Amino acid sequence: MTLTALAGARIVLADRIAEDRVLVLDGARIVGVAEAAPEGAAVQDLGGGWLLPGFIDTQVNGGGDVLFNDMPCVEGIRAIAQAHRRYGTTGLLPTLISDYAPVVEAAIAAGEAALEAGVPGVLGVHIEGPHLNPVKKGIHDAGRFSTVDDAVLARLTVPSKGRRIVTLAPELAPAGAVRALANAGILVCAGHSLADYDQTRAALDEGLSGFTHLFNAMTQFLSRDPGMVGAALEDRSTHFGLIVDGLHVHPAALRVALLARGIEGAMLVTDAMPPVGGRCTRFTLMGQEITVGEGGCRGPDGTLAGSALTMAQALRNTMDMLGLDIVAASRMASGNPARFLKLQDSTGTIAPGLAADLVHLDDARHVRATWIAGAREDSRE
Repeated sequence: MTLTALAGARIVLADRIAEDRVLVLDGARIVGVAEAAPEGAAVQDLGGGWLLPGFIDTQVNGGGDVLFNDMPCVEGIRAIAQAHRRYGTTGLLPTLISDYAPVVEAAIAAGEAALEAGVPGVLGVHIEGPHLNPVKKGIHDAGRFSTVDDAVLARLTVPSKGRRIVTLAPELAPAGAVRALANAGILVCAGHSLADYDQTRAALDEGLSGFTHLFNAMTQFLSRDPGMVGAALEDRSTHFGLIVDGLHVHPAALRVALLARGIEGAMLVTDAMPPVGGRCTRFTLMGQEITVGEGGCRGPDGTLAGSALTMAQALRNTMDMLGLDIVAASRMASGNPARFLKLQDSTGTIAPGLAADLVHLDDARHVRATWIAGAREDSRE
């Protein structure tokens, strides 16, 4: 196969920036960084900017005017993935908000069908609820909540060709449920929960993998009650999602979290809703009208309902609001979620042998092109 050399952009590696170099691809795979294009390679001059590993988003409720709950099918997933690709996302997990059992089953089946069909960018599915605490429901419909029992465990542990995340409130799950899910290969995250520090530690001992949108809808860090936030920042084996939109969490709190934990466990997520890559300014979620404005999505009572955030904007916000450089921000947008998903040996960084999942940003850090498995698609963010 003819080699391709991507030239003219600064290349963001896991630990540094490579300048005046080219990135060599062989079809769907990365060959490596070179001083010059190999003889006979097809050269693509990117004309400046930055070349990064493609963004990986583990929490995507919708996009392209589609809500996953409303279209739990291959075409719904395809529309969501395509909408987010415009903003540099080359890997994602469509996320189902708390819903009834038949919808959960349809979402899981749709994820498997999308993987089988090879829909670009789809890595699996994220089932956020319905096994959550009503006190921390956020925009979720508590009327759809249910407890974890044997039928639920059987539903959630159906074998998958990809990755599956399940977000639950660990204090409401029976003893051993987190362990059963983890043993089945499920990435179990805590969220929408009143679990205290000790209850969270117990879930970690059972195999809890992470925390869904740190700070939001969980017990906070206090001097004599560290809460779920304290457990998340103390633990060094898990990952947590951060919604860096300036609305969900104050930037100072995010900076403190990174100082406490370091960036290794932090993943940028969008918690995105249908307006991303779409045209709607209003949509319906569980019978509630959601209004989009001032960078956010809110229900009738002002409750945040996911976000209108993109991964490209999340990366820019991480640099501008939190003061991180592009190497660190890229790790939070790509490398860390790949490790969380146990995909670090195939994607998430620019390294020889890994998938050519890439995003080109111009000097203003806006998306100009993406590659998924070496297939290029130009974009104008």
